[in-house]
Amino acid sequence: MRKGPAIAVLIFAAALVGLLSYGVAQKGEDRSIDAALSKGERIAAPEPDRSLALLGSTGRAGSVADFRGKVVILNFWASWCPPCVDELPLLERTQKSLDGKDATVVGVNLRDVSTEAMAFVRRYGLTYPSLRDRDADLARAYGTTSYPETFVIDRRGRIAAKRRGPVDQAWLDATLPRLLAEEA
Repeated sequence: MRKGPAIAVLIFAAALVGLLSYGVAQKGEDRSIDAALSKGERIAAPEPDRSLALLGSTGRAGSVADFRGKVVILNFWASWCPPCVDELPLLERTQKSLDGKDATVVGVNLRDVSTEAMAFVRRYGLTYPSLRDRDADLARAYGTTSYPETFVIDRRGRIAAKRRGPVDQAWLDATLPRLLAEEA
């Protein structure tokens, strides 16, 4: 093989690899929330006014902004996700423990069939509100790529904590008391 064409092929291959790497990097996960929280910063919850259907109601909608002034445990879940389903009873117990504390759990069901989601709400006796993010648009705004994922929003509408993966009692115990004690 002559040196001229071999060099051209190498340059072309290097350019192609560079372009592919750039494309992958640009489509990477949005982890700006993670970066801010790792520095001890709180950032505004994305798209608080995004209107989503309220599970179990006909024609009613809700948004994260409806809970402004409260501590919100925002949990993204789906009925086809075993870890999501496993944490539902813990989230319901947490909701009951938040009674009278100006705080709530808010479920966000996504990429699910409404009837399946409602069956789980009924089966687990969930009393906290659940919104339906059919196309996972709100989840994408939070940088959510796998489920379950949970974000705790302070009374001022800022993300104060996150859990990418199932929550457990220890994480809730370490996260909630300081936020519940804060003023708006």
